[in-house]
Amino acid sequence: MSKGKVIFVDDDEHLRIASKQALDLAGYDVECFESAEDALDYLGKDFEGVLVTDIRMPGMGGMALLQHAMEVDIELPVVLVTGHGDVQLAVEAMRNGAYDFIEKPFASNYLSDVVGRAIEKRKLTLENRKLRSAASGRDQLEAQLMGRSKSMIELRQHIRTVAQADADVLIVGETGTGKEVAARALHAASARSGRPFVAINCGALPEAFIESELFGHEVNAFPGAMRSRIGKFEHARGGTIFLDEIETMPVALQVKLLRVVQDRSITRLGSNDPVALDVRFIAASKADLEAEVAD
Repeated sequence: MSKGKVIFVDDDEHLRIASKQALDLAGYDVECFESAEDALDYLGKDFEGVLVTDIRMPGMGGMALLQHAMEVDIELPVVLVTGHGDVQLAVEAMRNGAYDFIEKPFASNYLSDVVGRAIEKRKLTLENRKLRSAASGRDQLEAQLMGRSKSMIELRQHIRTVAQADADVLIVGETGTGKEVAARALHAASARSGRPFVAINCGALPEAFIESELFGHEVNAFPGAMRSRIGKFEHARGGTIFLDEIETMPVALQVKLLRVVQDRSITRLGSNDPVALDVRFIAASKADLEAEVAD
């Protein structure tokens, strides 16, 4: 059983690999990113782990990522990885909300110790929040889907039941009836609530890049692909993928989506290696799909 979740951000590939191996051996569930931008969507109010990030990176640096994390959740533990010349900057960052800092080079057991303390702090924070929420007497689902009518009460009961099943779900309803609200409520009530909820409007995806957007790509997979990039499906690992207006998805892509749903894996453009996909799919449509298939 995992001791907790760790997001590790550093542009140094060797350091990422070594740190992931050390934390994996210590029993943590680790997601590594080479840029701060790639890690942004993983940080949420209910994220159960700790963020470890280098200070100096191309593009968005560790200080900016720290600020973003504090805006998302001021109690989220952030550990900064610093070079010798950045120690004073790291100390200043701790005054501004960082949990701790680690100076390069560092021993793997020291990294594990710092992460372990941060994880324990995070667990205590989230447990206290749950206790305060329970004491308030207000159900989170009822806060999302308000109303005391018979239909709303039945809807909430149905969402609670379906949320625990971890099955894929299709929501059908007219435009404006709150299909995405229901999908988000279902995700929040499920065991996947601490992982990403990735909403995809199938009708708004650029057709020329739709496969790259969903499945990701490797370097040189197509002209202009200067670096590898994970797609929206892979980004949602452990969480929920919401496919809105699924009836507008091109037929050729529907075939590929069916394989993803069946096999629970994707293959990035330019790669032959499948990537396991632990997600729940929630699709929404304003059309009666069974009737359209029959026609």
